[in-house]
Amino acid sequence: MTALLTNLLLVFLVLLDLVLSAVCLFFPEVWFRLFHGAPYIDPQGLLRRVGAVWAAFTLFQLIALLRWRRQPYWLPLVAGIRLTEVFSDWVYLWAAESITWFGFAGLLAAPPANVLFAWLLIRAYRQQTLGGSRS
Repeated sequence: MTALLTNLLLVFLVLLDLVLSAVCLFFPEVWFRLFHGAPYIDPQGLLRRVGAVWAAFTLFQLIALLRWRRQPYWLPLVAGIRLTEVFSDWVYLWAAESITWFGFAGLLAAPPANVLFAWLLIRAYRQQTLGGSRS
């Protein structure tokens, strides 16, 4: 994976998680409408908790974007962060009482996408640290 593609992937991930965290933290009623077609009812604030997790993803991915060429260890660190979500969206999809087509599509696609993102980041790390090895 080239440096340009690594940067583009990291920019995409920063923007993705910036949007996700902002919606969850500041506009949770929009999330519930888009994903559940239901009014926002979350007395324990779990959606906002998830928003804070995605804000942390955003921060670490931004740091990786700015530092990975000098400190390539940021790439597998972000890959690990992406892999922390590998089961959560399918569990959410299974457990949700109501789900819209948008929510279904997004939650179904997210785990394989996160695995792909992690694989690309680990591949970029290996190329950076092993002098371009394709393995």
